[in-house]
Amino acid sequence: MIDELTHATVLLHEAVDALAIKPEGIYVDCTFGRGGHSAQILQRLGPQGRLIVLDKDMTAVAHGRLWRDARFHIEHSGFTRLADVLGELGVERVDGILLDLGVSSPQLDEAERGFSFRFDAPLDMRMDTSSGLTAAQWLETVDEGLLTEVIRDYGEERFAKQIARALVAARAIQPIETTRQLVELVSTAVRTREPGKNPATRTFQAIRIYLNQELEELEHVLPECVAHLKTGGRLVVISFHSLEDRMVKHFMRAMHDADKLPRNVPIRASEVPRGKLKRVGKAVRAGEAELQANPRARSATMRVAERSDVA
Repeated sequence: MIDELTHATVLLHEAVDALAIKPEGIYVDCTFGRGGHSAQILQRLGPQGRLIVLDKDMTAVAHGRLWRDARFHIEHSGFTRLADVLGELGVERVDGILLDLGVSSPQLDEAERGFSFRFDAPLDMRMDTSSGLTAAQWLETVDEGLLTEVIRDYGEERFAKQIARALVAARAIQPIETTRQLVELVSTAVRTREPGKNPATRTFQAIRIYLNQELEELEHVLPECVAHLKTGGRLVVISFHSLEDRMVKHFMRAMHDADKLPRNVPIRASEVPRGKLKRVGKAVRAGEAELQANPRARSATMRVAERSDVA
């Protein structure tokens, strides 16, 4: 296994602690990244424990395949295939599942991936570079109406209409192929912005989320996670923007309250049906020490739930 991880992992110990690792348990890390959480999970597993890891990023998978540990298995896959991967491995239920959502630090730091406006690079933004349209290809033909919706809904950008109009006008003259072009075009359309925040932040987020179908994949996988947890198994989700966190919060609440009966129904307490999930603690955010060491942790929110009914 790799001894030294060069990229900071957000809420590293908090997330692994929340999984309540059993030495002989089976765990899933749905977003390997550079393996920060996975390494900690393996340290807490015994010889009979097992860790199944997924990542759609080919570079991340290549790093994972360098690890030499009989308890560790990595798949090049998005987490929407969680059920298929577990089925192929003959695993029906697991003791814990971790979802560390969004773009990873290595993806942001690799200029050629096109995720960050800090570099002038090709406008790619795909988490899985082996398939799908790049951001540049999508911007070539996307309808102005859809572009407005994406920037508004996924970026929560109030200047979405002006930005979409500026991008469509610009591409008629010259293709939008680099991150710098996109930043400059957005900057001309955004009249005001929060101090210290790049005007293109929300637009980059919106295009990335849309291209990678991040919210759709999250909506798909959350019920799959519950279906594959053992009774007492933990689901730990780290999100990095309000759209993800809102979805996770509402899902956990709904799974907790789903089977509750109306008030005053004449039924014994022992007969009241229980929801499938029990929320564990409150939302967790990075502490001051972590924020100073890793400013990217400032937007992270972790939520934890436990399978509470009979799986």
